[in-house]
Amino acid sequence: MSVRPVLGAAAGSALLLLGFAAAAPSPASAAPSTTSESVTVDAEGRMADGAVTLSGTYRCLGGDGPVFVSSSVGRSSSDTHYSGGGTRAVCDGEEHRWEDTATVPDNALEEGRAHVEATLVELRPGGVLLLPAFHAAEHRDITLVED
Repeated sequence: MSVRPVLGAAAGSALLLLGFAAAAPSPASAAPSTTSESVTVDAEGRMADGAVTLSGTYRCLGGDGPVFVSSSVGRSSSDTHYSGGGTRAVCDGEEHRWEDTATVPDNALEEGRAHVEATLVELRPGGVLLLPAFHAAEHRDITLVED
């Protein structure tokens, strides 16, 4: 067997591995551990005048771009969820309260059980675009009550 094809395959494999290593996120850009950053959802959400207000707490560390707490709510038995506008987060390592209000169509939600997803997401510069980097998330069943 000729040495040239073996060397070519080895060089190609090495370049491929180097490409994967360069594309892999570095530990510094990986999401922080869940012990230092978190988002929670309160057990009760409020409904009034076609809007649902959700709330909870969050804790995050500084980032390269703006960080937001976003939330969505829907019936536990449905895949349709309604999102609010998002709340700007202060990432100083301290626990803070958040509140987000979503407008929902008439009769889309009713008092009782609902499912909420809250996400702590950073918009990091990625060339021309801002790319999302997720810091924490929580999925929780809550109770909606009329205000």
